[in-house]
Amino acid sequence: MLCERCNKNEATVHIVKVINGLKEEHNLCESCAKEQEGVGLGSEINMVSPFSFQNLLSGLVDYFNQSSQDVKSTEITCKNCGMTYSQFKQKGLLGCSECYQNFNQTVMPVIKRVQGNTEHVGKVPGKVGKDLIEKRKVLKLKEELQKAILAEEYEEAARIRDEIKSIQKSE
Repeated sequence: MLCERCNKNEATVHIVKVINGLKEEHNLCESCAKEQEGVGLGSEINMVSPFSFQNLLSGLVDYFNQSSQDVKSTEITCKNCGMTYSQFKQKGLLGCSECYQNFNQTVMPVIKRVQGNTEHVGKVPGKVGKDLIEKRKVLKLKEELQKAILAEEYEEAARIRDEIKSIQKSE
């Protein structure tokens, strides 16, 4: 099958778009597909795809915050970069690291719902992240200590307490 756009190369990319129940299919070669990336395929005018990450994030923010949405949320402005909540909703991108604190009430519930947590749990560099690894270990041990105390497992609680003390002494 030939590419629908250039009619020269073999079509290797098959794109199916369903918008409001209308199905559009496009068969493109690899080079035409790369050129069309982020472009509306069904029109002659180049327009940004409505399915970008930023648009999806903006939609998720609106969806999750429908019940708690109020007039004040559109008036929130980042004190550092000056980005407003409405600009964030439009772009789907935060302006700076301070935006996370300024838009905390609207952004964090979405992040928590999408990713399951708001804390990074991935790999940490060995040399630089040693302190961070130890702090995480102490927090985990403290949680285990609380569970042991609630379960009235006092020997286990004492062992965990001693382990926490030894980690804190080595710091």
